[in-house]
Amino acid sequence: MKILIAHQIPRSPFANMPADWTITFPAEDQECFTPEELVKLIPEYDAFVSFFTQPVPNAVINAAQRLKIISNFGAGFNNIDIEYARSKKIAVTNTPKSVCNPTAELAMGLILAVARRIGELNIKIRLQKEGLWKHNLLGHTVEGKTLGIIGMGRIGQNLAKKAEAFGMKIIYCNRHTEVPGYTRVTMEELLQQADVISVHVPLTKENTKLIGQKEFAKMKPTAYFINTSRGAVVDEEALAEALEKGEIAGAGLDVYEKEPAVNPKLYQFSNIVLAPHIGTATYETREATSAEALANIINFFAGTPTNVVN
Repeated sequence: MKILIAHQIPRSPFANMPADWTITFPAEDQECFTPEELVKLIPEYDAFVSFFTQPVPNAVINAAQRLKIISNFGAGFNNIDIEYARSKKIAVTNTPKSVCNPTAELAMGLILAVARRIGELNIKIRLQKEGLWKHNLLGHTVEGKTLGIIGMGRIGQNLAKKAEAFGMKIIYCNRHTEVPGYTRVTMEELLQQADVISVHVPLTKENTKLIGQKEFAKMKPTAYFINTSRGAVVDEEALAEALEKGEIAGAGLDVYEKEPAVNPKLYQFSNIVLAPHIGTATYETREATSAEALANIINFFAGTPTNVVN
């Protein structure tokens, strides 16, 4: 068995593999293999661990001769053309379990940071703004407010539990399954009723720019918008316009349409908190995700595949 690792990820889960297994990581001083390097290396490998922020070009898939599985490090898999991989009889898996809690944790953090103006006031106090202590520093408490969750999968449900602990009421909209214990509503009802709206859907053709000008116009002017899913789920131009017009009260983002670039229009607003795609960026999570990505490979070759997305 030969496994190629595209990116620097925790190595400890790979430490006790059988003696005849070969595990290839980038060099210690190298963050990741380049696409050109992957094309040269991939023909010799049976399994490939890709990384969620690193696109897997079809040229890499074309160059694969022995490859049976791409185990993507991350819950999302829009960095891979999964249908093309399937046409080449290559399975693609993801790691939904290990990323669930930390992403929900960050979403809850963004809710609190925006509602209580933590990001804005952190900047102002560091700049030693004159008279800051006398200014109107009021934010909003989240207790008693309605949280609308768009996409009630693992992460959405995890966020719901956290928000309940803060005394929030939960409504959600979901295309497929009902989630017991919570109130399911239409998208329009959610947009109109929620005080905080948090998006937790995968990036698909149907979900691209799911939230745009029409959706922001339906939100309360006191509503906060949170996105920790994928940047392209939101029309960032429409978000900037909604903030400028005061159609919503603020936003918290961890993901962007054209990462790592951020729409420069968003920088002008003090009522938006921006994070650099850190939903899963904890030591504990990266270790667990590395183990889950490896487990997907082991299970696949054992004949009991897990987390296959194509």
